[in-house]
Amino acid sequence: MSSFDSLFSVGWGPRWATLLAEQGEAVEPGRVLRHDGVSVNVLTARGERIVKLRRGADAPTVGDWLALDGDTLVAVLERSSLLRRRAAGGDDLQVLAANVDLVLLVCGLDRFVRAGRVQRGEALAWDAGALPILVLTKADLAPDLEGTLAAIDAVHPGLERLLTAAPTGLGITELRARLVGCTSVLLGESGAGKSRLVNAILGAEVAVTGAVRAGDAKGRHTTTNRQLHLVPGGGVIIDSPGIREVGLAGDEESVDATFTDVEELGLHCRFNDCAHTGEPGCAVAAAVVGGDLTQDRLDAYLELREEAMLAGERAEDHARRTQDRQAAKASPKKSDRR
Repeated sequence: MSSFDSLFSVGWGPRWATLLAEQGEAVEPGRVLRHDGVSVNVLTARGERIVKLRRGADAPTVGDWLALDGDTLVAVLERSSLLRRRAAGGDDLQVLAANVDLVLLVCGLDRFVRAGRVQRGEALAWDAGALPILVLTKADLAPDLEGTLAAIDAVHPGLERLLTAAPTGLGITELRARLVGCTSVLLGESGAGKSRLVNAILGAEVAVTGAVRAGDAKGRHTTTNRQLHLVPGGGVIIDSPGIREVGLAGDEESVDATFTDVEELGLHCRFNDCAHTGEPGCAVAAAVVGGDLTQDRLDAYLELREEAMLAGERAEDHARRTQDRQAAKASPKKSDRR
């Protein structure tokens, strides 16, 4: 038994042991529980500790595994997955969590469940290399539960769905069992019930909860930092602040993984490069006419694919400009060469 076996409950395993060994014998592993700006709270085999971050070094995020020498960060171990989104109105990427297996797309049934938001969350999960699961909260507040569920299932075919209600305990046991052995992260807007869900899963009041406005069911940001918690029975879950906008970070492949039904229909189009926008012999268009695919779903697919393509192009331009600026700073000025 190694001295790090106590970390198995938070995801330690052979892959991380191999990566850690590459950093030398004097280091120990730790997993980031919380990011506080200039430092991170890290769980090690000897307990929690605060690790200060060096300016200019690769910044770890919640869920990362670190190689530590005492309280000094030696390296961020190579990630198995990375959940990220594009910042609203910009080209920069915001890292949300690392080494994630499941992305729980949390939507409250006390409000309208927006299909576009769920589809964007799915695309972020696939881009991260994680599995998306739709977690519906506040089932006890749904005005027409059966009708709502039927409509959601029709709009999101193939997406795994779990129904919960924290006050009554509905679905909590099933959800907790689904999380065992996994690193999961909650993704949803403020007021969707993420913090109450975390408290119900953990069986303890670890996350601050708040009320929502009666008029529009909007909530305040009760969670201000991403925080990693240990799930009873094994596994970890990362609570995160609510996000208003879900900007796509991946390429078109992440959108294709979200709309597998459209992709499968596209295999039967006359042309391999069919864009499904009026080309002859388009099997996708034929499915819409025949009622096997809704026009709304096709429109959503085309819109997100276009957004992902444009985002990718902007990201390449942004990276190129950044490289040019760095190269300009590194090159000597004419006056320095005299």
